[in-house]
Amino acid sequence: MTYKGTPTLTRWQPWTYRDATWLNTDITGYTVDAIDGQIGKVDKAMHKVDNAYLVVETRGLIFGDRVMLPAGVVSGVDHNNRRVFVERTKEQIKNAPEFKEAMIDDPSYRGTLSTYYGEGKGWYQP
Repeated sequence: MTYKGTPTLTRWQPWTYRDATWLNTDITGYTVDAIDGQIGKVDKAMHKVDNAYLVVETRGLIFGDRVMLPAGVVSGVDHNNRRVFVERTKEQIKNAPEFKEAMIDDPSYRGTLSTYYGEGKGWYQP
């Protein structure tokens, strides 16, 4: 799958943002919107190349307190309104492998997340 509207047409990679300009911006505190509604706020954002992800504080909006999202599911960032758009539903995120801080760098956990989230359908239109 390739994505239009990014600086280059790229294939989805779970641990890489689709738009390299998102690497240079602190998005901590931004509201996070799934395809079907708000899921929480960015608690932590890692911006390293091939190791980028978000930890989202859900505060009861979906099951659990926090979730980890690979950067590849981010489909858009609106800096004016402080919003991050992710290309998954609330249900998909709710049913994702459980997040535990100690597993954040665990290759097995990351592999499980990569497999679980897979490629999306491209819903965000800026």
